[in-house]
Amino acid sequence: MYKIAILGCENSHANNFLRVIYKEKLVSDVEVVGVYSYDMEAAQKLHEEYGVAVAESYDAFVGKVDGIMITARHGDNHYKYAKPYLDSGIPMYIDKPITCTEADAKAFMQELKDRNVRVSGGSLCVLNDYIQELKQTVLEEKCGKVIGGYLRAPIIMDSPHGGFFFYAQHLAQSMMEIFGYYPESVLTWQKGDNVYCDVHYADYDVDLTYTGGCWKYYASVSGNDDLVCKQFTNDDIFERGFVEFHNLLEGKPQKQTYEDFFAPVFVLNAMYRSLQSGQVERVKRIEEI
Repeated sequence: MYKIAILGCENSHANNFLRVIYKEKLVSDVEVVGVYSYDMEAAQKLHEEYGVAVAESYDAFVGKVDGIMITARHGDNHYKYAKPYLDSGIPMYIDKPITCTEADAKAFMQELKDRNVRVSGGSLCVLNDYIQELKQTVLEEKCGKVIGGYLRAPIIMDSPHGGFFFYAQHLAQSMMEIFGYYPESVLTWQKGDNVYCDVHYADYDVDLTYTGGCWKYYASVSGNDDLVCKQFTNDDIFERGFVEFHNLLEGKPQKQTYEDFFAPVFVLNAMYRSLQSGQVERVKRIEEI
């Protein structure tokens, strides 16, 4: 039986992972030994619904678990919550945004690599079948030579849990999964409740629209020969995300390189710098930080 803990359960993600473990019984060999949140009311609700213990500190499970899931609402807490567990080498699920700053991303990645700690997580939107279909469309040039793309997803700019960074990774990482994790530069601006971004790849641009009030997701790939575009939903993403984490518990390798896993942090920071400067901002590489 694999023992895990969930750190940062003040949002719906912790509840969804507990749901797939205990209500849907997705796996039979995992026990959640406890949860932690600075919001004790949220943690107590999970205790009442699932019977999981509530810890008073995020380091309470050191030496007691085979893996941790970090699902804190604010990305600034992810590295902090992970630090006490790094030396144990146990696998980790890290929710979006992985971190909010490039400096934290570089330090966090180096510590994971040095200890060979395997990770999964980020935006689970990339596990959607349609996103994977579009990825293959680009790789195999099913619409002809790629000339661009368009994606749309919601954002919460005034979130107290990191503002722009709280929700922005869903759209950014979906784009990166389809078109590549290392665009060159971005231009971002805001009009009313919506945020727009032109993302510059070497051979084409991808346009992003973050909507402030519409909770629908769209993605498209445009090629010389054809266009693929439709709305997609995020059904089953928690089940799929947990399966990936469970694979790590079983000793399987992580799917992404560490560099790809942390790449969205650098795209998001370039977008945020552009939003503030009004200028095109280059996407930095981790070795530049």
